[in-house]
Amino acid sequence: MDTLTKSRIQILPPEEARKIAAGEVVNRPAALVREFIDNALDAGSTLVELVIDEGGIRRTEVIDNGGGMTREDLELCWYTHATSKIRSLDDLNTSETLGFRGEALAAAAAVTRLEILTSIDGREAWELVVGPGNTTPPRITQTRRAQGTNVRTLGLFDTIPARKRFLKRAGSEANLCRQALIDKALAFYGVSFRFIQDGKLKLFLPAVTSRKERFAQALLTGTEGLFLYEIPIGGSGFSVTVVAGGPELYRTDRRQQYVFANGRRIQDYSLLQALEYGLQGWFPNGTHPIGGIYVSIDPALADFNIHPAKQEVRFVDAGAIHHAITQALRDFSRHRNMAGTEKFFDGENKLWDELDEGKKTDYPPGEGDAFSRSSALALEALLETPRSFAPLPGRSPPEGEPPLFTGEYAPPYGELGSDGEPAPRLLGRAFGLFLLVEWKDRLFIIDQHAAHERLLYNRFMAEAIPKQELLVPLPFTTESEEDDRFLSRRREDLAKLGIIITGGEAGLWYIEALPVNWRLGDAETVKEILKLKTAGEDMTERWAATLTCHGAIKDGDYLDDTAALALAKAVLKLPLPRCPHGRPIWTELSREDLFRAVRRL
Repeated sequence: MDTLTKSRIQILPPEEARKIAAGEVVNRPAALVREFIDNALDAGSTLVELVIDEGGIRRTEVIDNGGGMTREDLELCWYTHATSKIRSLDDLNTSETLGFRGEALAAAAAVTRLEILTSIDGREAWELVVGPGNTTPPRITQTRRAQGTNVRTLGLFDTIPARKRFLKRAGSEANLCRQALIDKALAFYGVSFRFIQDGKLKLFLPAVTSRKERFAQALLTGTEGLFLYEIPIGGSGFSVTVVAGGPELYRTDRRQQYVFANGRRIQDYSLLQALEYGLQGWFPNGTHPIGGIYVSIDPALADFNIHPAKQEVRFVDAGAIHHAITQALRDFSRHRNMAGTEKFFDGENKLWDELDEGKKTDYPPGEGDAFSRSSALALEALLETPRSFAPLPGRSPPEGEPPLFTGEYAPPYGELGSDGEPAPRLLGRAFGLFLLVEWKDRLFIIDQHAAHERLLYNRFMAEAIPKQELLVPLPFTTESEEDDRFLSRRREDLAKLGIIITGGEAGLWYIEALPVNWRLGDAETVKEILKLKTAGEDMTERWAATLTCHGAIKDGDYLDDTAALALAKAVLKLPLPRCPHGRPIWTELSREDLFRAVRRL
């Protein structure tokens, strides 16, 4: 009877509750680094130094030259929810500081020995020693220090062995601390950062004048920074700066992609997706761009208080930010591809026409725009000639078979070489795929499939995609409600791509029409259409890339000399010779390269 009436709910002692709560803020040394550097930046520091020993487990210290604290502030700063940033809940709507909840120092004091040295003017300085928990009574003594603050923690989790067992080795924890510092440095490029590990200077990032410079300084090597671009974007209540690498800086993973909101690095898949979508076509399959998305937003339009470590943000209108980034990057990459960056950027790689009151920059018309339209028209007969080729590479087409590409080639700006220089000259073919062309003392090795893909893609993007009705509609059944929603919602958009779909009851659909000369089988056709549900705003580009990939000449397809030279001349006019999937169309060797290879120099 006593067992049934005895209460099973207990109120934890304050010290135990603080240790448990501290785990939401401090789970490893890197968490201390994030919080302490936030405080240093909020204090107006222009120099921040991180010092760690044994991966930060034995010692983590952040030293700054910021505003410092008075003795009275020092007495209160380590208490739970002690903060100088807000006074009420309403202040969260206007707070522009990195920290505001007053948890970091309290959490540190619960699980480490916390030491703080601080001065507001360099004439009077104070030191606080407290923690871990109640093992050390808090004490404040007078000391000497220049203006600024040292925040030092010693012996992380020494009094909580169960939690200490889950820390990584010292080297791994040190790398996480270093990355935490880099995250802050990327957002605050006007501040100098130093990282000292076990008594050795491991990283020094002096202040720079642009995000692009800091990105290159912190993450890239050699001359890679030359291929970075800084793109400003405007919106209602927010602005964005994107630092993005060109196709020369492709990566096989997404580890060098970052999102920041009001100076905090956050995890936001949607905005990383906008980076990928906006630069689609620049990067070959399986590779990814590098870059940083820096969002500056009215605090009233975002909630930064939904994650204990402030690593997530809820935006009032995330879709508007996503669209602005995707569209701006798409415009940038399109104009860079067609007319070259020199027409739109100054030496800092910034747009000449700055965004005005939230309006997107109108890029000036370039020569590339005219080329994308007129070349598609000029090459229309060339590209629409039925495919026919010999089954073996390098052979002449069978007798009586017309070659791929017939008729005269009429480039939109006159014959290449008409300015007095020699015109391109076809030398031959290699391995059934490559065209060998000599032009201006250079040997161009052209991938005929990638070249044809790009020309077809330009044409599809410049004109409506022609469709043909099927003699017998193709029925298929979807496997999920998600597929049904996509087909219902995007039916009109699919029709613009040459795909007419009807039905939909109980997941049964019918394909009534497909683009002209569509070649895939029934199952592959359905698969390719349903793939478009992940394309978002890039559905037209994705579909055009699919059409051109399946419609372009392949490895082993034969081109006669006239057709091969016409194809080569067409692609040699492209400002950025890449196929729709981002692969280079050609590689080239100079006369000097070849001479050097056989040691004739």
